[in-house]
Amino acid sequence: MNFHLELLPKPHSIVRQIIRNGLTDFNRNAFMPDLKTEDLAVVIRAVDSKTIVGGLWAHTSWEWLTIELIFVPESLRKQGIARNLIAMAEEEAVERGCHSAWLDTLNSEALALYERLGYERFGELKDFPKGSSRFFLQKKLAADPF
Repeated sequence: MNFHLELLPKPHSIVRQIIRNGLTDFNRNAFMPDLKTEDLAVVIRAVDSKTIVGGLWAHTSWEWLTIELIFVPESLRKQGIARNLIAMAEEEAVERGCHSAWLDTLNSEALALYERLGYERFGELKDFPKGSSRFFLQKKLAADPF
């Protein structure tokens, strides 16, 4: 195969999908032929307009729940909504056979919440962004039968 390398400073989302699909196929063949990756979302929907105003986006794979995004609008914060979003996602993950979950955050208030919910820090990127940190957390979801 002939090829060349090209930097795409503003790549289209299709490029990400091509790269992701290639990596997923490789990992499936190399490590887990029966690997099943599924997205899940728990949304916050305005009652009157039925518009989605926030929520949680995650996926399950490798028997892990990966929480990618959580957003609660400012006007709805401090009401336990994030805790409920996470609980619903964790419950679905256990139903899908997941034993653990992980997420990351830049937000110190969110960090405190996740730790209260049983997540433990396993990593930190300092100065990400400069003067701050990005924290990585994990949590055991279900007792391991082994």
